[in-house]
Amino acid sequence: MSLNSVVSAERVHIGFFGLRNAGKSSVVNAVTGQSLSLVSDIKGTTTDPVKKAMELLPLGPVVIIDTPGIDDEGTLGEMRVKRAKQILNQTDIAVLVVDGEKGLQTADEELISLFDGKAIPYIIAYNKSDLLNSVPEADENSIYVSAENGTNIYELKEMIARKAKTCESEKKLVADLISANDLVVLVVPIDSAAPKGRLILPQQQVIRDVLEIGACAVVCRETELKDTLAALGRKPRLVITDSQAFGKVSADTPADIPLTSFSILFVRYKSDLTAAVSGAAQLDKLKDGDRVLISEGCTHHRQCEDIGTVKMPAWVRGYTGKNIEFDFTSGTEFPEDLSRYSLVIHCGACMLNPREMQSRARHAKDCGVPMTNYGVAIAQMHSILRRSIELFPEALKELDG
Repeated sequence: MSLNSVVSAERVHIGFFGLRNAGKSSVVNAVTGQSLSLVSDIKGTTTDPVKKAMELLPLGPVVIIDTPGIDDEGTLGEMRVKRAKQILNQTDIAVLVVDGEKGLQTADEELISLFDGKAIPYIIAYNKSDLLNSVPEADENSIYVSAENGTNIYELKEMIARKAKTCESEKKLVADLISANDLVVLVVPIDSAAPKGRLILPQQQVIRDVLEIGACAVVCRETELKDTLAALGRKPRLVITDSQAFGKVSADTPADIPLTSFSILFVRYKSDLTAAVSGAAQLDKLKDGDRVLISEGCTHHRQCEDIGTVKMPAWVRGYTGKNIEFDFTSGTEFPEDLSRYSLVIHCGACMLNPREMQSRARHAKDCGVPMTNYGVAIAQMHSILRRSIELFPEALKELDG
């Protein structure tokens, strides 16, 4: 991935929902100008969510998601409906496609309730307007369109763009912590799990954020950090490290230089750092036989020293001195039932969009299960959590109780 491309997790996610044969996939294809989804008169042609990262004018970089019909039937149909509803956790803007001849059905009303419950901005697109004798007047959240002849498709895209502006975030990864001409040292270990020939996504995104503010990013490995700091000639504004190297980097970074990690920056950016700090306190309360969920937002080939399945369990058992049981999930998997867990430890979530990460955190809170993330947990277990969040007063208040 190049440094100037927009990753899917940073794009506005637009989900298209509706009943089978409302013309949902046809509307998706009309909006995108591509044959993104299969179209057929047979009900249930879309059997799995279909995602496409693309440029959608006048909005820009987006992810378009076409979902299975919410009224699908049978055992497989129930599974498809479940997947469609799971997409709500990723959806920034929902487009409910309704058969204009039939109007809103009970299942459509239920979807609207779900949109409202999850605070998802939505548009109702009444399709097949070309088949109506007269087109009713639409309200500010509705529009009559025809995927068949293109009526009001441009206007629908304009509505989506206006909705998107209401959910733009002012959050920054690191740009609000630094100023132009500052030096920022990024500590990037190169180990067996590092992708050959490239940096991992969090490192790329932080570098881009540093450059856009007009600061200077200095990148080194943890083994060269001491020499790098000595050679700079002036004190850096901040040191950011991969969480796995937290212990060594903390020891090698003078106390008057602020220190944090990529993972801590990401939980602040995509979710709630204060809640993650509170969740980390649960590490001191774990007992023999407790079960911990370790969840990652991406799927990748597991290395022998994999952080999620190997290093993290070893660190937790070593820190607590308890016989802890672990479960693991990755990608889009996140359990509906968290009652068996005493703690959830999540990855930095660089591959998840903020809405999905916030949905997971909210779900854990609703289940009464503390949740933290890799960087915060590792800092806690290395007794450097206070130092790693000194830049963030609200989170520091949580630590002080």
